[in-house]
Amino acid sequence: MKQPLDPKLLQAFVLLVETGSVSETARKVGRTQPAVTLQIQRLETAVNAKLFTMVGRKFVLTSEGELLLGYARTILSLQNEVHLRLSAPKLSGKVILGIPDLYAAGLLPDILSAFFAAFPNVEVEVRSRLSGVLLSQVQKNEIDLALVTGMRAFPDGEVVAEEQLVWVAADMKPEFNGGVLPLALLPPGNVFRDIALEALQTTGRQWKVVLVSEGMAGLQAAVISGSAVSVIAKCAVTPGMRVLGRAESFPLLSKVQLVLHRAGGRTNAAADALGDLITSHFAGSRVDPMAHKGRTQAGSGSF
Repeated sequence: MKQPLDPKLLQAFVLLVETGSVSETARKVGRTQPAVTLQIQRLETAVNAKLFTMVGRKFVLTSEGELLLGYARTILSLQNEVHLRLSAPKLSGKVILGIPDLYAAGLLPDILSAFFAAFPNVEVEVRSRLSGVLLSQVQKNEIDLALVTGMRAFPDGEVVAEEQLVWVAADMKPEFNGGVLPLALLPPGNVFRDIALEALQTTGRQWKVVLVSEGMAGLQAAVISGSAVSVIAKCAVTPGMRVLGRAESFPLLSKVQLVLHRAGGRTNAAADALGDLITSHFAGSRVDPMAHKGRTQAGSGSF
């Protein structure tokens, strides 16, 4: 009978895929670079397959590596879930989680469902603000966690996923084919707005901001009423909206990073558990998990 795969080897493998760096993987697992290299070699021996090839200085997964990656993430996610469930009776208290409301409705249901199933005695307070506000609060230890848009001004934090930005208009409403394009956007200085306007500039299309809102409700009202086009995260598309693309002469938009920040000056086991669950949720999901983790992208936005 073959020996079971060592979870520590799988963890090193997944982190190397995500970081693309032996040194960063070593830092995250608390080992030396030679030790991490040895772990990968031991894993390749255990599965009797080459997991990486080198293209220049870049690690590229082989077909066997691609196959193992899915299983490794599932195994590690299940292992984390077992720990969460077994520790559930011991954990209570309160967690304050900050997340912009343009993400909350699309991302939180599955996360909260799993968390409350594991920790029924923990109270969660959700604060929905712009990312810049939430980052300030987590840095001041006023909240425990912030799941926000990655911004260059705040390079720290764990990149857990990517979210595609999309143009949206009202479903079953006339097309915005000619004239000045009416836009409903977040306030000046945020990533979503910057990406949208930069994309429009490449088309030469005329536009006018007709509504500004800090939250989803205002943007949703403008879009569904047929008054404007907006840019939101794909996870936030709701009934009454349709996604616009190149067929309607709208440029493709880039993705944004979702970054988890943890308060450094708060000791809260319940917050640690929720943060770990958020990380494992995205690692185990197929909804734009990060192919690699790194610093946050360019942009100084506040969403």
